[in-house]
Amino acid sequence: MEAYSIVGLILVAINVLVSYKGFQDENFLESYWFSVEKINVAKEFERLISSGFLHANWFHLLLNMAALYSFSPSVEALIGLRGMLVVYFAALLGGNLLALYFHRNHLDYKALGASGAVSGIVFAAIILDPLGEIGFMFLPFVFKAWVFGAIFIIASIFAIKSQLGNIGHEAHLGGAVIGLLTTLFFWPEGVALNGLVLLLLLVPTSIFMLVVGMRPTWLLMDSAFPKIRTQPKKAKREKQSKSSEMELNALLDKIAREGINSLSKAERKRLNDLSGKMKK
Repeated sequence: MEAYSIVGLILVAINVLVSYKGFQDENFLESYWFSVEKINVAKEFERLISSGFLHANWFHLLLNMAALYSFSPSVEALIGLRGMLVVYFAALLGGNLLALYFHRNHLDYKALGASGAVSGIVFAAIILDPLGEIGFMFLPFVFKAWVFGAIFIIASIFAIKSQLGNIGHEAHLGGAVIGLLTTLFFWPEGVALNGLVLLLLLVPTSIFMLVVGMRPTWLLMDSAFPKIRTQPKKAKREKQSKSSEMELNALLDKIAREGINSLSKAERKRLNDLSGKMKK
């Protein structure tokens, strides 16, 4: 196995240079980061790619580049330079498109970072060698690659549902899945060789996306996952207000797609209730 990846080193260098420019120039950063308003309204689709080479700070950049540098040699060795390059950009685009889908009604949503693309490279390595080991700095134990992959998928779904932290979990999940599938395009025998691992990683994601597609308001239901801690009253009120806004957006989105007659009686009543709250 190669000790380094040519494509990986080039991608790390580009990320460092572009991110450093962003650190020094706020206007440059704002011109190329991921912005729902700029993408959906101004049609600046290049942001779906350019945002993946910008980072919030040095820690964010170094974390992503360390992961990219660690996993890229095995991926490049097994599917080649072209294959790894395609996986990287497909995962970057796929992750950002999933983030755009989830936040399509949030015009103020902004993001940046190579996490989606890096997740794609990590999952490429996982499906290529699911019995390999993945360890973390300062931790005394390692995971089997397929175990880490399963934990990552479930944790990402939980984080999206719980709106956990200021992190683009949608991009992580989308990048991971697209990276995995793109790898199999270059290595189709992996479907037969690692079929069980493939199902383990794809089934939870497929179920999650099916539920979200059929019932967008499910993301707003607090009862789907247990609460981790009791929130202060002010924070709880703010979360309830945000949930109401997201539910209203989901109903308006349905009207835009299917028309007002597509709403059930209960949905119409809920729309009136939410509209009244928003006017207060």
